Formats: sequence, structure tokens, C-alpha cells
Amino acid sequence: MAPNPGDQLESAVCTTRVVVVRAPAAPAPVIACGGSPMVPAGPGPAAKSADPPATLLGKRYVNADETLELLCTSSGTGELSCDGVAMTLKSAKPLPASD
Repeated sequence: MAPNPGDQLESAVCTTRVVVVRAPAAPAPVIACGGSPMVPAGPGPAAKSADPPATLLGKRYVNADETLELLCTSSGTGELSCDGVAMTLKSAKPLPASD
């Protein structure tokens, strides 16, 4: 399944949910969480987890070449990965100086 911007995905192993912000045209990447491929999100809110989260609510995650960007809508204990490589938090763009 090729992800498209706006697609909502959920983890099969934890409470992580994401929205695809940017996706490469081809080839379709394998998006996983906690080592298991993510699936289309079902209706309703995600379950709550008492464990400390590895994915953080409201944060954006990108792959190494920044062609895939995900926005976390529900935190969870699994680590996001793209084609077997861990995704990283997207860093904020520096603002211009206001001298």
C-alpha cells in the first residue's frame, strides 16, 4: 500500500497513531512501528498506555532523506521506522534574525 498525504495509520503493537504529511511518489515505503507494519487507522480514539512513550504526541517524524513525514496523533511505546531504518524527530526550522 502506497501512503498518501492525509492517510491515517495505526500501530498493530502499541497505541501509536500517525497522519502522513508527506510521502514519496515511488517506491512505496514500508512504514512500521515497534517492528510491525502499520495498518490503516480504524474509527474511534486510540487506547491509552501507561508505559512511557517512544513516539511523542504532536511531533513530526522523518526518514533519513526526508521524503516521508509523519505527524504523531497518539503517542505509543513503539519506535517508528521506514524500510527498516528508524525515523527521527523533525527539527524546527531556525527563524530569521529580527535585528
